[in-house]
Amino acid sequence: MNIAVVGTGYVGLVTGTCFSETGNNVFCVDIDANKVEKMKNGQVPIYEPGLDTLFDRNIKKGRLHFTTDLHQAVRESAIVFLCLPTPQDGDGAADLKYIIKVADDLGHFFKSEPNIGFKLIVDKSTVPVGTSEKVRAAIKKNAAEFDFDVASNPEFLREGFAVEDFMKPERVVIGTSNEKSRQLMEQLYEPFLRSGNPIYFMDEKSAEMTKYASNSFLATKISFMNEISILCELTGANVDKVRIGIGSDSRIGKRFLFPGIGFGGSCFPKDVMALINTANENKYDFKILKSVIDVNKKQILHFLDKIKNHFNADLKGKKFALWGLAFKPNTDDVREAPAHYLIKLLKAEGAEVAAYDPEAIVATKAVLGNIAQYTENAYDALKDADALLIVTEWNEFRNPDFDRVKSLLKNPVIFDGRNLYDTDKMSDLKITYYSIGRQDINK
Repeated sequence: MNIAVVGTGYVGLVTGTCFSETGNNVFCVDIDANKVEKMKNGQVPIYEPGLDTLFDRNIKKGRLHFTTDLHQAVRESAIVFLCLPTPQDGDGAADLKYIIKVADDLGHFFKSEPNIGFKLIVDKSTVPVGTSEKVRAAIKKNAAEFDFDVASNPEFLREGFAVEDFMKPERVVIGTSNEKSRQLMEQLYEPFLRSGNPIYFMDEKSAEMTKYASNSFLATKISFMNEISILCELTGANVDKVRIGIGSDSRIGKRFLFPGIGFGGSCFPKDVMALINTANENKYDFKILKSVIDVNKKQILHFLDKIKNHFNADLKGKKFALWGLAFKPNTDDVREAPAHYLIKLLKAEGAEVAAYDPEAIVATKAVLGNIAQYTENAYDALKDADALLIVTEWNEFRNPDFDRVKSLLKNPVIFDGRNLYDTDKMSDLKITYYSIGRQDINK
């Protein structure tokens, strides 16, 4: 099957590459000519484990193509996936200008070439309820007689595991009321569901709501555990033991119960705010989700308070080594990264920061500039620092050379925002250790 994927950001590139892996002929479209040229030459513009192998293989096999020519890609394709940015507007709503602009362009194109056959336009971007109707209307405005349909197919990709999630999805959700569209999407996804995982067909609005509801519920679990962690600190309970205790309940589950310094990334913050905005538009006060955002903002401040309390509220002139800049491990994505927020807070207190991340330094420099010193390895950041701050749980931070860590720091002090280390071990090593929801080890 011939497929067009419009937009080569995180979702678009993974989508196009994975579809080509099952034998489809995929045309990835982007307006950035320089980016397109680099991808044609085999350069993957994002860091995502496993993507480079599939990317390279399918370019060589002639199944994965890159172009700036939207019309040619659509002309050749039966299905057109819209994988375009939906940035957060000032009021929290998802900005649909890029999607509507492409829909409008498609309408003009369909009007000029009315005999190119049925086209299925699929919203793959995370979009508010009712977007399918808006895309359909934008196309119909210019091509009322053209044979097309608009469907919703939300993505459920975890950054760092996106290739695995796409190739072996837990479920596929398709929103369409058109039988021809249903058959096309069923045929397209059949190779990914051979192990028996389900494909759910529903109306477009329900599919759009499913994506927002899913991400918002997971964000709620995280904020709930962050509140429990603070209560554990106040009462002397251990959040790790609480997490295991409640996670063994099948009604709750084990995942997304790890406390930390708050969620970030391109999905949770934006999607929760977008769902709140949808509720506001429908005159409904979504109190739980407003609290989720409030708790998430305060969690990094709680972490900062731990640092300030240790240093008697005076961080001026202090130097901190910071491990982890990406919002989560196995990605170079720094959108809404807690590390960025923390760096700004520390700088406002008069502190200096030496930061290291295995993949996200370039992305951080592009956003924050030289607000921090960036080092080529984790240990270089430690030299003459007053404390180590752990912000992202990369695997390489899980078992460092603690003797070396102690020798490089001015004093053996660690603030762990991801609970990577055992408190008893830190006590034995005589390291002053602050974590989330657990007893402080203050030597």
